[in-house]
Amino acid sequence: QVQLVESGGGLVQAGGSLRLSCAASGISFSINVMDWYRQAPGKQRELVARITTSGSTNYADSVKGRFTISRDNAKNTVYLQMDSLKPEDTAVYYCHAWRPPNAWGQGTQVTVSS
Repeated sequence: QVQLVESGGGLVQAGGSLRLSCAASGISFSINVMDWYRQAPGKQRELVARITTSGSTNYADSVKGRFTISRDNAKNTVYLQMDSLKPEDTAVYYCHAWRPPNAWGQGTQVTVSS
């Protein structure tokens, strides 16, 4: 059974840091492109960061220089290091795997206070 389980969310003050983790099971992790998305209240879900099977990364303009996506294939885990957090980063953050098609985690809440 495919499972993506996010953890690491919470409440943090502006300027602080959080590290999100997504533990995957039931997928071929090492050959998967892995993504982090987020959805803020009243907004559509948006792609925050992507890491390919070769380790290439891509980021939304709004988080470039502040967020870092990484993966540990031995642990079947993808991470999102979030630094210099801003109130506009407040959202539910979701882990996503391309294979099997469109696998999603349940999300973890990140709240950044001003």
